[in-house]
Amino acid sequence: MIRFYYHPTPNPAKIALFLEEAGLPYETIPIDTSKGEQHTDSFRAINPNGKVPAIVDTEGLGGKETRVFDSTAILIYLAEKTGRFLGASEDRAELLSWLLFVASGVGPFSGQAVHFQHAAPEKLPYAVNRYRREVERHYKVLDEHLAGREHIVGTDFTIADISAWGWLGRAPRVLANADNPLAPFPNIKRWFDAIEARPAVARARAVGKEHEFKTVSDEESKRALFPSNYPPAA
Repeated sequence: MIRFYYHPTPNPAKIALFLEEAGLPYETIPIDTSKGEQHTDSFRAINPNGKVPAIVDTEGLGGKETRVFDSTAILIYLAEKTGRFLGASEDRAELLSWLLFVASGVGPFSGQAVHFQHAAPEKLPYAVNRYRREVERHYKVLDEHLAGREHIVGTDFTIADISAWGWLGRAPRVLANADNPLAPFPNIKRWFDAIEARPAVARARAVGKEHEFKTVSDEESKRALFPSNYPPAA
């Protein structure tokens, strides 16, 4: 059984999609990051970095409970454990390259673009421009790569597709364009629409819907989500 620590944000969404695609039994444990639940001692024992997603595999390595945190690490772990969505062995280097392209580029730059456009107390033109333009550059790299390709790596659906889908699904918010944000990237649009049509996507999007997560942005939320902006407690 997988205990899946979840909040409805892009990185946990990736794990939800993998679990649904693979048909693995799992228990969803909501972590309300706007209430600061990611900073509790009990959760920090699972992820010392205080971020979601994280999992605990009760039947992990050597039959022992195994914790895994960081969405890319979880995807690799689950793919290796199940033998699913790893692609061909000869494409292993390519798979790792694109996974880390998302992990070190698309993800963090998208997150910062969202922060400076929607959460920062001051809309700093330099910061907004910097992160928006870098996101668009990453999208262009992926768009050019996907020309004539059905999947990011090889000929099969892999964890590289799952990882990129998690963030590309937030393109309207990342690019602050709710109408048609992927229009300038037709190959991404084609690829993304094909993934969206997979039955597991609807199930993944339904994960955690029964839980009412906090949506109000107040002082508690800001301190919970951006603790580095505040001095440590005396």
